[in-house]
Amino acid sequence: MTDRYAVVGNPVAHSLSPTIHAEFARVTGEDLTYGTLEAPIDGFARAADRFLASGRGLNVTVPFKLDAWRWVDRHDDYAAAAGAVNTIVPTEDGWLGCNTDGVGLVADLTEHLRWQVAGARTLILGAGGAVQGVVGALSEAGAEDVAIANRTVAKAQALADRFGVRACSLDEVGGGWDLIVNGTSAGLAGTGGLIAGDAVAGGRCYDMFYTRDGATPFCTWAKAQGARAVADGLGMLVEQAAQAFYLWRGVRPDTASVLALIRGGGPS
Repeated sequence: MTDRYAVVGNPVAHSLSPTIHAEFARVTGEDLTYGTLEAPIDGFARAADRFLASGRGLNVTVPFKLDAWRWVDRHDDYAAAAGAVNTIVPTEDGWLGCNTDGVGLVADLTEHLRWQVAGARTLILGAGGAVQGVVGALSEAGAEDVAIANRTVAKAQALADRFGVRACSLDEVGGGWDLIVNGTSAGLAGTGGLIAGDAVAGGRCYDMFYTRDGATPFCTWAKAQGARAVADGLGMLVEQAAQAFYLWRGVRPDTASVLALIRGGGPS
């Protein structure tokens, strides 16, 4: 019997996850289908109950990662630390809530981009759900002197206290960073400049958001400010999906070919 999976969100029709998982299934020979599930804003639990009565797992995207955290029976370490769930996995002890975002980010940084994370002085922009899922993984990978910068300092401080790092406002950010990770969508609507230009000069800048050609406003801005290298988050999307696939199927798919397929203009 073919196993069923889906990504649940609102909106969700634009998601690349079905394309990614279909390719994972093709290259690994796993017998599964993967679709989209759009739940009402106040209807995550009902949608999850209905789908998982016969389905074998869910990915969770905005705005339901906190709802999923509450819905599952227990959490893995990453989800527990982040307070958010993006993957729901069946176990003998009920539904396990996992967070694969941090694993996906670190895998893209170290395996695809070949950027150094261990020992890198690291600045993270934003303190929302996207950032919550990656702070722990970056610290675990050896990032040093990690700071979270956010427009609302209190929110950054609360998150920093949870992970044992430091916080500051966007206006207070100075230079000298090896790795700058943008986890706020603010730059998508404008020029991409969230902090002083000299803060990114000489550093490697990573945008957790993505475009087909990799030229997000943040990446374009950072390059113009003298960043050593820039990259968008499409590789993270593929890698976090690969980790979810592994948790579900026990098989780790090749990601380079899938990333090349999507970057080359596959279906959106």
